[in-house]
Amino acid sequence: MAQVREKTRMIHARVEPRLKESAEKVFSKVGITTTEAIRLFLKQVELHKGLPFAVAIPNAETVAAMAEANDPAALERYKSFGELRKKA
Repeated sequence: MAQVREKTRMIHARVEPRLKESAEKVFSKVGITTTEAIRLFLKQVELHKGLPFAVAIPNAETVAAMAEANDPAALERYKSFGELRKKA
């Protein structure tokens, strides 16, 4: 008896609703569906034989800068762009 090969396989992934909605807005702007975007990503992984973009663990300086940027109390405030330019 001949073996039947599947033409497609289902992928199930859990993502935050906000992330899914945000990504779907981008996909819509470029005219593709979420399924097409996933297929495109997987094809690029196959062609690159790895992730199609650089992935790096941030160093201590970058982690500190990200933490500072996420702390509103640590951010300097300016009344205008001109005031910021004078300080720079």
